[in-house]
Amino acid sequence: MRFALLASAAMVSVLAAGAASAQQSQEGEVEAVVVTGSQVELPRPYEGGQVARGGRVGMFGALDVMDTPFSTTNYTEELARNQQAVSVGDILQNDPVVRVAKGFGNFQELYVIRGFPVYSDDMTYNGVYGILPRQFVAAEFLERVEVFHGATAFLNGAAPGGSGVGGAFNLVPKRAPDEGLSRLTAGVEGGGAIYGAFDGANRFGADGRYGLRLNIAGRDGETSVEDQERRLLLAGLGFDYRGERFRFSADIGIQDHRIDRPRPSVTPTGAIPSPPDPDKNFAQPWTYTDERQLFGVVRGEFDATDDISLWVAFGGRDGKESNVLANPNVDATGAMTAYRFDNTREDSILSADLGLRWTFDTGPVAHRFVLSGAATSLESRNAYAFSSFFTPFATDLYNPVDAPKPAATFFVGGSASDPHVTERVDNRSFAIADMLTFLDDKVIVTLGARWQEIDTATYDYNTGARIGGYKADAITPAVAVVYKATDQISIYANYTEALIPGQIAPATSGGVPVVNAGEVLDPFRGRQVELGLKFDTGRFGGTASVFSITLPSAFVQNNRFDTNGEQENRGVEFSVFGEPAEGLRVLGGLTWVDAELTKTAGGALDGTRPIGVPEWQANANLEYDLPFAPGLTLDGRVVYTGEQPANAANTVDLDSWTRLDLGARYTVTISEKPVTFRARVENVTDEAYWASTGGYPGANYLVLGGPRTFVLSASVDF
Repeated sequence: MRFALLASAAMVSVLAAGAASAQQSQEGEVEAVVVTGSQVELPRPYEGGQVARGGRVGMFGALDVMDTPFSTTNYTEELARNQQAVSVGDILQNDPVVRVAKGFGNFQELYVIRGFPVYSDDMTYNGVYGILPRQFVAAEFLERVEVFHGATAFLNGAAPGGSGVGGAFNLVPKRAPDEGLSRLTAGVEGGGAIYGAFDGANRFGADGRYGLRLNIAGRDGETSVEDQERRLLLAGLGFDYRGERFRFSADIGIQDHRIDRPRPSVTPTGAIPSPPDPDKNFAQPWTYTDERQLFGVVRGEFDATDDISLWVAFGGRDGKESNVLANPNVDATGAMTAYRFDNTREDSILSADLGLRWTFDTGPVAHRFVLSGAATSLESRNAYAFSSFFTPFATDLYNPVDAPKPAATFFVGGSASDPHVTERVDNRSFAIADMLTFLDDKVIVTLGARWQEIDTATYDYNTGARIGGYKADAITPAVAVVYKATDQISIYANYTEALIPGQIAPATSGGVPVVNAGEVLDPFRGRQVELGLKFDTGRFGGTASVFSITLPSAFVQNNRFDTNGEQENRGVEFSVFGEPAEGLRVLGGLTWVDAELTKTAGGALDGTRPIGVPEWQANANLEYDLPFAPGLTLDGRVVYTGEQPANAANTVDLDSWTRLDLGARYTVTISEKPVTFRARVENVTDEAYWASTGGYPGANYLVLGGPRTFVLSASVDF
């Protein structure tokens, strides 16, 4: 990390010097175009405005979808706003490859892509790892949600939190548009919670080179789940400069998110109980989850010559979390037992990304040569406490009982008021790559490799003494090719790898202490092969691909967490987007995944499917501007998820489920101000279903799908 920070500091000096030169040399209007490979500027939206024409592809920066030898989808702020999204997870409900789950014993949003989890703190923010809020990221911060399908160790480096095998997510902060913006929004949602937001932006200076954007939002009140109260306060400020040779952005965010009586996940002890009413809350009244996050990132890019560009980025986060939880075990009848679990966590993260891009020709071959370095340093302080395992309190899934708050003094690790450092992670990497273009730009071949070093250590909760860890390095190669068969069709193939830090054995599994709690396993290396086709008619586009990913797997067996086999996920994906006819927008697709465990201990689980990986997933989202009612738009979304194995032996499964969401918006001018009214109903049929099982290796906890939820809002631009 020290090397990366020193190198970045040197590059900042170069960038700062270049800024003055760029300011003097720029003449005329700054064109709002995307520089291919830019680390700062964004590709423009596709027809319909719901997705973008490209997005960030790791060290290569921004690339057009048709030039990218991987499967990607890039969702826009316009889509999130029109669907009244609350979080990143709400936006990702539109993706047929992604499903949203919860963390292990907590309320962290977790995203399953190609059958593998990605933790929310393993997303990148403007290309920088580890600096986003860990539990939840509010949608108001974001200009884009860029989804990358597949292994990304070569492009981004290893994810510091130990996930990211099946894909990656880059969240892009909001930017000031060319026109000024002042928007007020007020609304009501769920059980009566109120919502208010201000989104303001302006560009100033010669030719609008400088931009500022401020977002402030708050939510407070009861959600659509009975007696569950949410309070969310956030503020985000972004600055950007766009010059002819120098481009720069700086973003800072504050998020304070608390849920009282949050509905917990439940762990089945055998057969799966029928889901209760979707608005039923079986949480204890004394439980809560609370997190406060301060995070930010700066990024600069300087074109030293017409052919050589440099970039550098810094990011950091200071996060605090506290929880009092009671996640129960449940039997087939709905009878539940639980104990109290408290935990406190404080994170300090610094992260850096820097590189050089050089374009040149050797005869008929054009090269885009890239050197890149990245580093992430995380220090985490934790403490926990349990009530007695031997005297759990009883309650019921269908008729919850409010239990007296038990004392959390039975099994204690550290001090909640002054937790010790329990984990340190230092990831460093250096990558080299060349993107070669030839045969009249019809063929693009990418060759590269990344050297990565992972240094992980764990420490005793009570004494702070080191109890485990490792320091290892590896080289992860990548080979990819794009063949542009026509102006509208690209065929691509790739081989990439994933390298993730070894997982840390949890304290408990199914309420039983794990004997090697805190032990760190050796790093896992995943391998992916993919072949796909992309099409773009100008108004309507999509991707079809087949893939295979293998990864060693770990889970608890005989009360011990260890590497117990290998998981192989093979699948087919198909997605579509765009506006094929005027006023009609489509977004969605279909995913089939054949996932199985092999090489398990004693062959006991060979051939079984991993917990929580459905075979089929599908999404269909339609929007239609009614021609006979100018300003009125209707939309509908169907989300389908197939059966999911709910235990390692595959003897029980979650039922498949289908959810219908409907929405409408009406735009009208009132007193010369554009006003937009929006109404949305999530889960129109009030379907009761278990949305997911597991998400953490070896765990099979169940998350109940949300109830019918009404959301109303009005926005005025002034």
